[in-house]
Amino acid sequence: MDQELIDQLKRVLASMEMILPKPVPRVDWEVAHAANWRRHSFAGCLEPVPEIESLHLDDLLGIDKQKRIVEENTRAFLAGYPANNILLWGTRGTGKSSLVRALLHTYAPRGLRVIQVDKDDLVHLPDIVDDVKRQPYKFIVFSDDVSFEVGESSYKMLKSALDGSVYAPPENVLIYVTSNRRHLLPEYESDNRGAMLVEGEIHHGEAVEEKISLSGRFGLWVAFHPFSQDQYLDVVRQWVEKLCDKGEVSLEWTKEARDEAIGWAQRKGDRSGRIAFQFASHWVGQQLLARGTAR
Repeated sequence: MDQELIDQLKRVLASMEMILPKPVPRVDWEVAHAANWRRHSFAGCLEPVPEIESLHLDDLLGIDKQKRIVEENTRAFLAGYPANNILLWGTRGTGKSSLVRALLHTYAPRGLRVIQVDKDDLVHLPDIVDDVKRQPYKFIVFSDDVSFEVGESSYKMLKSALDGSVYAPPENVLIYVTSNRRHLLPEYESDNRGAMLVEGEIHHGEAVEEKISLSGRFGLWVAFHPFSQDQYLDVVRQWVEKLCDKGEVSLEWTKEARDEAIGWAQRKGDRSGRIAFQFASHWVGQQLLARGTAR
């Protein structure tokens, strides 16, 4: 072969190697309890998560009803009984994604595994579930903080997967999604202009029906709402107690501490479990720092 042609082929192959993804070994699900779907130039693959956050269900405070619903559904799934796909929706910072991570920490010894998929990569759902459908484990395909515009390819794939009419995940796969939006899509005042009243019953217009059609395919809707001030303060105090127990110290909860917690939430513009934990961490840390400095 002509030397110049050989050199050209080498340059082409070198360029292709830069574009193509590096070979990735298959996930050993006996060792790995979670994986991320990583998109590459032309396709994607499952990459194991080396360490799982040590988050327990008992660490999630103020959402006992939500925990019970999601945990019971997951336990039925692990037992091989009928179970539903779940939409966890509501205010930011209220523990939606933390609940899924805590489930994994609790139930991984019983065969639960989690695959986290970015919203834009839901178009690869068929490839993802085909990779695990013969595994002797139960998989939650988890997509966090999801919202769509109507017509997106990921929206259409998720809708088909949940409906099962075109493409249905195998029996060892469920889909859990979190969103700040109840219907996963932006809602506008104009959407209601097509509503009609028929014999006293409201019939939504096409725009609203389209938006409800996706969320309606989830068997369970689990709502997470902002805390009242009393609930928020209860969660702050529980976190303070947990952090003190962890550090084997004792701190007095005073009216000044309570007022600081309220001011912290007001400055953040939110009352949620996340904000309560942030304040408790700040307050306990500052109290211990002052105590250490005083010594």
